[in-house]
Amino acid sequence: MSTTPQPRGPGRRATRVLAAAASLATLGALAAALPASAGQDGAGGGKGGGKRTVDVQLLSFNDFHGNLQPPAGSSGQVTEKQHDGTEKKIDAGGVEYLATSLRTARKAHPYSVTAAAGDLIGASPLLSGLFHDEPTIQAMNKLDLDVTSVGNHEFDEGAKELARIQNGGCHPKDGCFEKDDKGRPKKFEGADYPYLAANVTDEKTGKPILKPYWVWKHKGVKVGFIGVTLEGTPDIVSAEGIKGLKFHDEIETVNKYAKILDKQGVKSIVTLIHEGGAPASQTYNYDCDSPGAGDGISGPITDIAKGITPKVDALVTGHTHAAYVCTIPDPSGKPRMVTSASSYGKLYTDTTLTYDRRTKDIVRTSVKSANHVVSREQAKAPDMTSLINRWDKLAAPIASRPVGYISADIPGRGAGVPESPLGDLIADAQLAHAKSLDPEADLALMNPGGVRSDLVHKARGSEGDGVVTYGEAFTVQPFSNTVNLVDLTGAQLVTALKQQVSGANEQSPKILQVSDGLTYTLDMKKTGADRVVTDSIKLNGKALDPAATYRVALNSFLAGGGDGLPELGKGAKPLVGADDLKAFNDYLSANSSAGKPIAPPKADRITIVK
Repeated sequence: MSTTPQPRGPGRRATRVLAAAASLATLGALAAALPASAGQDGAGGGKGGGKRTVDVQLLSFNDFHGNLQPPAGSSGQVTEKQHDGTEKKIDAGGVEYLATSLRTARKAHPYSVTAAAGDLIGASPLLSGLFHDEPTIQAMNKLDLDVTSVGNHEFDEGAKELARIQNGGCHPKDGCFEKDDKGRPKKFEGADYPYLAANVTDEKTGKPILKPYWVWKHKGVKVGFIGVTLEGTPDIVSAEGIKGLKFHDEIETVNKYAKILDKQGVKSIVTLIHEGGAPASQTYNYDCDSPGAGDGISGPITDIAKGITPKVDALVTGHTHAAYVCTIPDPSGKPRMVTSASSYGKLYTDTTLTYDRRTKDIVRTSVKSANHVVSREQAKAPDMTSLINRWDKLAAPIASRPVGYISADIPGRGAGVPESPLGDLIADAQLAHAKSLDPEADLALMNPGGVRSDLVHKARGSEGDGVVTYGEAFTVQPFSNTVNLVDLTGAQLVTALKQQVSGANEQSPKILQVSDGLTYTLDMKKTGADRVVTDSIKLNGKALDPAATYRVALNSFLAGGGDGLPELGKGAKPLVGADDLKAFNDYLSANSSAGKPIAPPKADRITIVK
């Protein structure tokens, strides 16, 4: 992509927030001065029947990532805070249970709308990913999803593929995956619900590539939805996936379309935004508003929420895979609900929006919300079981093939620490592949976001405990990146390591997973680039030489400067190897057996000082 988004540092964001707050100060003062009868908190209540207010149920979730089957290991658990202060792990997720949860929640709610905040597809397990996520779209249709925003992963296969996901049609290369009753190719019908992409425009036309907003209507009640993804999407998606697209500021875009909806008479507005925050607790049911409103959340969504116009009544968020229900004040100082439901369908959020028929707006003081666990102890939805079984028959010959053996769980996505055992294992696998191409390869670097799951020792099917199947390996590395080799100087490597924790990554560090032999200290007591202790960086026990040239293995995403690490995009003498999944599978096959399984790496290559 030729256009680079502006820096998203706190200074730029804070300036916009202050400007938005200042421009709305007069309106806030006027509203405070109005008599109570002129406000939105009028008399009445109930669920319709001619009364002034009606309760609209908003069910929402985010970051499903094609997890039709219950996610394994820690990726399939949520943490619940108990009454006595202890914490309990609960197995959750899987579309069979999500469907049951949502359908049960809708009962006795005549005004109910279901929305999502992006990344429904992309980085998916093999059952969905092998078929370009058509199974997940079919499941979302059956769930009666009404609307979703795009997320960064909706762009993994490019804008044309996203258009196919929305509008239908068989895949341009792989064709139609299913057949009708007469054995003829069956056309993929696409999503029944709109994907919203208000802040993603075509470079040539300047117009949004998909609908920017959508209005839900039911018995005279109207609620508008504006959908955006994070402005920084180009930093975390393959350059090929977003070629020809521009990603715009979230606040400015939402405020623009909120005005348009308002002029159309739509006063009740919800923003679906694929950007999120970092909660103060990992328990899904903690009090985010303790000690004060929004005190339990930090990260990009806090500044965004404070800058989005008060015309928007609630924000459904995502991207960080976190769980929170917070009230963050809008620019006029009024409380506004901001929610996120973890990931992989493990939680859903139930929000009550009290709609005033006279003002056509939401009574903010009456908005209530909570996250609920998608328990696996409830009944499965039979139609979802049927859908899974249908696609599983197509995937089974590939998915069930053994590729390696492990002696215990190897945590990756669920490790919850900067350096994960599975991240190290993948880096080792990429270095081994690189050495097969060039024996002079020195080290490998792996992006943390590319590790999508854990490797679990317990068997998920009939393969036996400790067996790693192709399907499980695919779930860990579903992106089809290639393993590339480049030359980088020692000085460039130092710069790249410092970029993990500075610049675009200062607020949310992207800690690279490193191959065996590369060690250094990360001092999180310091700030910015100083967090990487330069003198501690060593390769095979020797200090890194700034003037020397090192042969570095890294996937094609990092080789393009992805994850806000532009120095890695400056490598010389590039050599492209096999895809990363093949490299991983080859490593498992060559280095493990039923009698000698691979043990989890110690994950002690990076010393963390807190």
